[in-house]
Amino acid sequence: MRRTEYVGDRTNEISFPLGGIGSGSIGLAGNGRLIDWEIFNRPNKESYNGFSHIAVKAERQGKLLDARVLNGDVNKGYSGPGTGLENTSMAGFPHFKKCVFYGEFPLAEIQFEDDHFPGKVTLRAFNPFIPLNDTDSSIPAAFMEVEFQNDGKEELQYSAAFTVRNPDQKGRNQFVKKELRFLTTQYAEDHPQFGELCLATDADGEISHQEYWYRGGWSDSLETYWRNFTEQSNLKARRYEEPGDGDHGTLCVKQMVPAGESVRIRFILSWNYPNNYTYWNPNYKHITWKNYYAVLFSSAQESAAYGLANWDRLYGETKRFKDELYACSLPDVVIEAISATMSVLKTATVLRLEDGSIYGWEGLHKNVGSCEGTCTHVWNYAYVLPFLFPKLERSIRNLDYRYNQDESGRMQFRMMLPLERPRGTFRACVDGQMGGIVKVYREWKISGDDLWLKEIWPAVKKSLEYAWSEDNEDRWDLDQDGVLEGRQHHTLDMELFGPSSWLEGFYLAALKAGEEMARYLGEEDSADEYRELFERGKAWSEEHLFNGRYYIQQIDLKDASILEPFEGAKEYWNKEVGEIKYQIGEGCEIDQICAQWHANIVGLGTIFDKEHVKTALSSLYQQNVKRSMRDFYNPWRLFCLNDEGGAVICEYPEGTKKPAIPIPYCQETMHGFEYQLAALMISEGMIEEGVEIVAMIRDRYDGKKRNPWNEIECGNNYARSMASYSMIPIFSGFIFDMPKGVIGFNPILQKDVFRCIWSLDSAWGNVQIKGEQVLIQILSGQLTLRELQLPFVTREIHTVRVDGQSVKVKCQGGRIQFDEPMTVQEWIQV
Repeated sequence: MRRTEYVGDRTNEISFPLGGIGSGSIGLAGNGRLIDWEIFNRPNKESYNGFSHIAVKAERQGKLLDARVLNGDVNKGYSGPGTGLENTSMAGFPHFKKCVFYGEFPLAEIQFEDDHFPGKVTLRAFNPFIPLNDTDSSIPAAFMEVEFQNDGKEELQYSAAFTVRNPDQKGRNQFVKKELRFLTTQYAEDHPQFGELCLATDADGEISHQEYWYRGGWSDSLETYWRNFTEQSNLKARRYEEPGDGDHGTLCVKQMVPAGESVRIRFILSWNYPNNYTYWNPNYKHITWKNYYAVLFSSAQESAAYGLANWDRLYGETKRFKDELYACSLPDVVIEAISATMSVLKTATVLRLEDGSIYGWEGLHKNVGSCEGTCTHVWNYAYVLPFLFPKLERSIRNLDYRYNQDESGRMQFRMMLPLERPRGTFRACVDGQMGGIVKVYREWKISGDDLWLKEIWPAVKKSLEYAWSEDNEDRWDLDQDGVLEGRQHHTLDMELFGPSSWLEGFYLAALKAGEEMARYLGEEDSADEYRELFERGKAWSEEHLFNGRYYIQQIDLKDASILEPFEGAKEYWNKEVGEIKYQIGEGCEIDQICAQWHANIVGLGTIFDKEHVKTALSSLYQQNVKRSMRDFYNPWRLFCLNDEGGAVICEYPEGTKKPAIPIPYCQETMHGFEYQLAALMISEGMIEEGVEIVAMIRDRYDGKKRNPWNEIECGNNYARSMASYSMIPIFSGFIFDMPKGVIGFNPILQKDVFRCIWSLDSAWGNVQIKGEQVLIQILSGQLTLRELQLPFVTREIHTVRVDGQSVKVKCQGGRIQFDEPMTVQEWIQV
């Protein structure tokens, strides 16, 4: 696909996260500034760390030709707080007139040019993102490389000077060999604010440094720094014995570059703030735990040294993944959406606990996380971890069933930190609890880990059967007829009273997944019970919830007695109009068949009638998709406005009754929901319509209006947007059943050549299909297979090639079976 250029005011909102999974990150702004320093165990939006930046200069025979900060223009906020643009923006220094930002997560590149600067300068930045390698993908560092291209006719000397501010008010800066360390002197090693930074290089050129900028008032330090950089060919060292108050230090590398050649100078900026704590809850601030990255690396110096020593491999494996993703035969805008939203994993939205387990916020506010606890109903939508880092996704399931479940089977949908903290007491959430069962099924199918399933199954079973438990205060399916009734909490933050296809679908999917897992484990009676409930619930839903156009909620809004059995439910009664608030009723709701989306991805088969699904999707496309918001009423949050388009949460077609106060967020366009709808449409053959919705979302994130690497909902870097990754298995028709040793593909795009990535617990790679010729490559790991499923293959097959050897197989209806389990390390050719 063609690289997207961000130029001029389209760089305004860019903040590209550089950091590891669970390590926090530093943002690379569209013009090259280092912003959003979210490495101190909490969000820190719109922050600079003093004057931290990179500056460059060119010399000929020791004479300065030009020097400037490695930034482009600032195109917004000229008035600042009323005193002009803040000087921490570095916009008051010479900088580059032309700046072009390219972002293909996990890699970023900025190309700089200026008439006054001899040659071209390119800044490349990344942090390792390597499928299945969660260790190298969690390094707490920003990897940055400055390339100078001498396009003149004479040899030049180029210098790159990286300046960092020590964030500690009583810090000490220390130069050791090729490292500049930024240490604290006021906190003990177990204190929540204890930490350090390390700026390091492996360059072979001349290295000079200033441990400290000049200390003085006003702008003395800036004046002296720029004079030193422009007047001294190599920086002269400066040291102070007393700790400072946020001192800056600079590490400078000079390289000789012959005419027509180029040179690259690598820097790594690493951090170690090891002691995390619940800053958002003062009752538990005294309890700390170590970040996982601090278990891997004892100091910022250690992680910097590791990053530099392994740079070529880390970059190569990261680039290989990026290249494979961008080589997929998917629409460009779909690849862009997948790539951009994966970046959530590299932001402060995600933490890794001391044992490596994942813990996530829903998103990030400016200085505090948004909605704690790896919220089960939000993370239901996130499909990056399950495929690319399945071990980490299983860690969420392990924590959930260990800490969030009580004796009755009721699940809290937010996990509290620290882990010693008592679980919450709020009622269970239907889509979160039932979605958890589907996710256990998914993790088992991806990993093939029978032992894990056996260990977690008793808790999963209890969770499913809570639906009809006498202890269920919300009476979901108390009469055990397969139909959810009672009071049902959900991801739109209130409760439904009465059956809806949305939440009923989650229940049906959980029953179907539960049946298969129970039967596999030899619990035939339970499996039969779940199957009977599924069949009854499905039949009832098709008869009572499908109105001929789409699926609805069955409720009499005027019947106040519905609320009487439930404590605290009186708040749902709207006295003025005499009806129940916050319900769907006859509305066309975006998630009405969300369970079918999950089922199509994980291989659960049909949850709803196939023809009804297609009809409902057509109605959603006609009713909920808006191509302009100018004339649309939305009293909620504005994620889409003016001439932007999107799919709204719930719409009421002509002839239907809209509740006086409908379901919360009714008129919003929330991206995770929109990706779910788009992906489900694509999986059901509505490819153009689904891609159109994806394009609408990404058009909002153009760099000018919003950050392409920060899709928002209840906060920045919102987890639900990782629903976009589901389009990888959907477009490829990915089939996986590792307990049985089965993988397969059935692409929905009818092209002469199709290519896509795939990933499971033990390996990842690509599939390339030309006609009925299939090549499955393993790029890392290995697979043990008993069967390939290629439903589109009609020819008779007697042998396939595995790692260069011909292997006899049995083939029937696109099912290719090996005589015995086959371990594949490189490729399979059919």
